[in-house]
Amino acid sequence: MIGCDCRVCRSSDPRDSRLRPSIYLELDDGVRVLVDTTPDLRTQALRHDLRRIDAVLFTHSHADHVMGLDEIRRFNVMSGTPMPMYGDAATIADLRRMFAYVFESDAPRGGGVPDLRLWQLGGPFLLGQQEIDPVPITHGPWTILGFRMGPFAYLTDCSGVPDASLARLEGVDTLVLDALRHRPHPTHFTVEQAVAMARRIGARRTYLTHVCHDLAHEETCAALPAGITLAYDGLAIEVEGSARR
Repeated sequence: MIGCDCRVCRSSDPRDSRLRPSIYLELDDGVRVLVDTTPDLRTQALRHDLRRIDAVLFTHSHADHVMGLDEIRRFNVMSGTPMPMYGDAATIADLRRMFAYVFESDAPRGGGVPDLRLWQLGGPFLLGQQEIDPVPITHGPWTILGFRMGPFAYLTDCSGVPDASLARLEGVDTLVLDALRHRPHPTHFTVEQAVAMARRIGARRTYLTHVCHDLAHEETCAALPAGITLAYDGLAIEVEGSARR
């Protein structure tokens, strides 16, 4: 947190050093998928040696999830192809507005601006051989998207899951779920709320994400129920039958 000297911000535990939340998926057929383009995308890509992205999924258009979009330009250069990007109608409209210079008809390609292809989601679709199910969730007053891929689901920036979406999450084995802090927040789950939702969904293992500096990693994890833990930057997991990492 900028200008903060709290014990978590000053912690020597590397799991307490957090960039904005995003995930990188290596699917079974080799397709590489990025979920959200955070303002930290360049740092994240360099830190984890990301060299290929085949598609981008957007959960929503808030700044901490989209403002690294211009960094996709480098992946265009390396692949020599446009980048397909998927989101709901509101997110696609916001991207066109927020990054108007990218979508102008006379914008220079080949290194001038990212070469992007925006696709509006209307339901489940295929990326390679993997079905992606966009799952509507609530983020305070906004309806945004989580994503399910077989036994894996990613629900960041979440303050509620409608009953219809809960039904679409039946059978999830590995869940990544928002849990900002212990104190109530108008647009995010607390840890207690996230634990309750994780139990409703019934995943075998749950990783809590979008964690703020109120939560020390080791201390918080020690108090969580079995099968639920905090995620951390650089965490890599294997998921059988879906996204491998």
